[in-house]
Amino acid sequence: MSESKNSRWKNFTDQLKDRYRLVILNDTTFGEKFSFRLSALGVIIAIGVVTIIMTTLVISMVAFTSLREYIPGYGNISERRQLLELGIKADSLEQTLSSRDWYMNNLVNVFKDSVEGKTARPIKDTSGKYQKADIKPSETDLQFRKEVENEPADIKFAGDGAKKNPLANYLFFSPVKGIVTSSFNSGEEHYGVDIVAKKDAFIKCTLDGTVIYSGFTSGDGYIMQVQHDNNLMSIYKHNSSLLKKTGDKVKSGEPISIIGNTGETSTGPHLHFELWHNGLPINPEEFISF
Repeated sequence: MSESKNSRWKNFTDQLKDRYRLVILNDTTFGEKFSFRLSALGVIIAIGVVTIIMTTLVISMVAFTSLREYIPGYGNISERRQLLELGIKADSLEQTLSSRDWYMNNLVNVFKDSVEGKTARPIKDTSGKYQKADIKPSETDLQFRKEVENEPADIKFAGDGAKKNPLANYLFFSPVKGIVTSSFNSGEEHYGVDIVAKKDAFIKCTLDGTVIYSGFTSGDGYIMQVQHDNNLMSIYKHNSSLLKKTGDKVKSGEPISIIGNTGETSTGPHLHFELWHNGLPINPEEFISF
């Protein structure tokens, strides 16, 4: 039985290897015009090679050219990009409107000196990794504070005198020590100063007050707004993380956020700091030494 199977397989392989000649003759003169030799195995191999090459070419054209846009299910790449951008803008608008409503409600509560309700849960809270951070003042900081208390003349005050400026009696704490890269310029609608400092540096509150807004916007990233006495408000933008929530009472020099690079208008890790008095922006460099 096995010998019969072996003989059949040998006959089959021999038939594949048998060579044939394909001849093209002139029908009138029977003269040979073209001829070549072939075998069944050669024809199978040739068909397989051509099939592989054509399949590879078709897949390559679909994957790396614009032809894939005509295949159902792929769609237009530019339209998909536009839909994604519109979705991001719609989400940003929704967050901005929600943040604006909370800001107005909290501002009214501060003016009325009423107790604020429960705030909304933040969309993203990254402050957990800073819970174990040591925010106690170091020996160098304590020594610096003593030197400042002993030499009050070296500190900038808000104005030339208490009689001319109602902010003259305030002692402003510098939010962060660093380099001012962009100063206050109301003509260019830049109502604050940009300060570059060390990575993950703590942002500290400039005066005692109440947090009236702690949230995120697409343009300015994580923002902290603190309401102080005498219609004075301080704003801290582009933070990487917020350590306080809306309604919290904060003290001068208390850490409230971490310096960062969030928001579409940010060009690098820094703090954008603003001071507003009676609804008008004032130059922080006139009152604070950074």
